[in-house]
Formats: sequence, C-alpha cells, structure tokens
Amino acid sequence: MARVIIGMDPHKRSATVEIINGREKVLAQGRFGTDRDGYAAMLRLGRQYKDRVWAVEGCNGIGRHIAQRLVADGETVLDVPAKLSARARLFDTSRSRKTDPADAHCIAVAALRANGLRQVTVDDVTVALRLLVDRRDGLGRARTEALSRLHHLLLELVPGGAKQFLSAPQARALLNTVRPRDLVGRTRRQLASELITEVAVIDKKIKAANAQLTELIASTGSTLQQLNGIGPSGAARLLGDIGDVGRFASRDHFASWNGTAPIDASSGDQHRHRLSRAGNRRINRVLHIMAIVQLRNDTEGRNDTEGRAYYWRKLAAGKSPMEAMRALKRRLSNVVYQQMVKDAERVRTGPGGQTGATLQSSAAGSIPTAGTSEKPLPGPARTHSRTPLLAAS
Repeated sequence: MARVIIGMDPHKRSATVEIINGREKVLAQGRFGTDRDGYAAMLRLGRQYKDRVWAVEGCNGIGRHIAQRLVADGETVLDVPAKLSARARLFDTSRSRKTDPADAHCIAVAALRANGLRQVTVDDVTVALRLLVDRRDGLGRARTEALSRLHHLLLELVPGGAKQFLSAPQARALLNTVRPRDLVGRTRRQLASELITEVAVIDKKIKAANAQLTELIASTGSTLQQLNGIGPSGAARLLGDIGDVGRFASRDHFASWNGTAPIDASSGDQHRHRLSRAGNRRINRVLHIMAIVQLRNDTEGRNDTEGRAYYWRKLAAGKSPMEAMRALKRRLSNVVYQQMVKDAERVRTGPGGQTGATLQSSAAGSIPTAGTSEKPLPGPARTHSRTPLLAAS
C-alpha cells in the first residue's frame, strides 16, 4: 500500500479531500470545485506527495466523473464502497457527525486498512454497452407506455378494443375502420393516430438500437446471444453491468451478486429457502426473461427447451411454480456464468493460444463474497447442444 492515501468525498460540483499517511496522520485537507480550476488545484495538492493513491467513494455512481478524470491524468484511483466507509465512520468515535470532511477521512482510513479494493480503469466498450442498453430499455418503456394509452383509446373507439400484442401497422389498419362523427370520438381518433405514429417512430429507434448493440457485442467476442432467451439487449446488459467476469470467484458468487441464490429460511425440522431480493436487479431481470423465453418457446422444433424440462422436473419433485421458477433462474445463472468465463478465456488467449485483449470495466465492483445459502445445486452434469443447464437435480 502507498504511504499516502488521498480520501475523497465526491459530489456533483465539489469534492472534499483529506490526505493521510500510513499511520493515519492527517497531512492536508481541502474542499475543491469540480470545474477546471478546482480540479487543477486539487490535483496540484495531491501531486505534492509521492507514492500517492486516490481513494474515491462511489466510482460507479456520483464519483465516476471525478475518478475517470484522475485516471485519465495518470493517477492511481481505488474505488471505496460506501458501506466500507460507513463502517469506518461507525468505529471512529471522534467523528460521529456525518460531514464532508469526516466522510473524506473515513474513506481514506477505509482504503488504508482494506485489502482487495478495485482499481479504477479507463472506461471501455462495456461502458458504451451499458449506455446503449440503458437507452434501449428506455425506448422499450416508452413503447409500452404509448401502447397502453393507445389501447385505452381504441377500447373507446372499437367495440372490444384491440388485441394485446399490437403493432403500429395493425393499429393503423384497425383505426382506419373507425369514422366517428361526434367531437369526442374525433378527438379520440386524432390522439390514437398520433400515438400510432409515435409507436412507429419508437419501433424504428428500437430496431436501430438493436443493430448497434449487436455490432458492438460482436466486437467483444461474446457468444451470449447463442444462449436461448438472450437477445442483444440482454447480452449488452450482462456485459455492461458485469464487466470482467473474473471478479467472481465462482458461479455461486455470481448467483449471490445477481440475486438468484436462495436464502436459507429453515426452521426446526423444516428445510426451505426463500427468495433473495438483494443483488443486481437488472441482471436478475435478464435471467427472468431468459427463463420465461425458455418456458414458452420451442428450440429447434423440439417439444421442450432445456429450461422447460428442468422446470417440469422441479414441479414433479413437489416444488411450487414460484419455487420451480426460482430454481430455473438459479440454474440459468450458472449457464450465463460458464458462457462468460469461456468467452473471457477465448478473448484472453486470442488466436493461436496467444494472450490477447481482456474486457475490464470500471463498472465492475469489488469481489463479492459467498454465504452458506449460495451452495450449488447437486446433480450429474449433462451435455446439450444449445443452452445446457449444467446439471439436472
């Protein structure tokens, strides 16, 4: 560890820093703006000390903008999780009040004492994927909202309304059959026509966003889209939020991080597990959609997908539908983890077994830890051609 730690409590327009040495002696303090002049002054203060390391809280959130500027200027930056600095504040009896200087001190102390903190790197392709998939998800929400309002209007214009899954051309054809004569009816028809146009525009944007995501995913060498139930948006979300899959020591750690690992809720002679609502909910949603697709769709003309077969086995074993779905999502988490590990190994070795580029992202958090509820489900391994479930239990 460096002899000097520069702890930083970042905000949008300001940053409070405290510089300490290896014995926690305070060397300097200050509050700086995040504009050009303020940042330059803060950088000059930090560069007065050799063997320095910047410790910034929330490098995936509010501290990202300042952390990336420091990394771009050649500085070494560590990401200090907010929970870690909060623990340091809890045990520091002399700084019970939560102020910016106190926060900066606790961040510096946490970085000095903790091991294995993530070093921030320059934003790469995974950050671009996360930005694009956020945009794609926003378009999906906008389309759902527009269709909901359109359905409400069509219910007033057409007896029985329109079918559930409605495209813009289908809605236009249906609306052309309606010619209301009263003022209210004509107003509803006008608004419905505008919504149909809006949905058509959104559909074009979604198509373009999917094409851009597919191209960018292909450039990373990922094969996630080969898995049944993973499309461009899901693959981009996995790559963007996970970053370097190597930060997970095992598939059980990964399941704990994404919230598919069940929590032990046994009591007495009753042994059961309950749903975990922790973890990355966006990745959990991707796995949920993957499970739904496997339950609904056929694969290559077969009656059952691997996911559906696994689901029915769980029902036959006495599981409730909700419990069977949770078990399926846990199994698919293993499948996704294994696929990403294989992709990372292939990209790392490169053609001919030579070491190549690796995907490392500043989106990656610190290495998570596993608990007793994250044990893998037992069962013999089986090999499948498309989306293997790794084991049947």
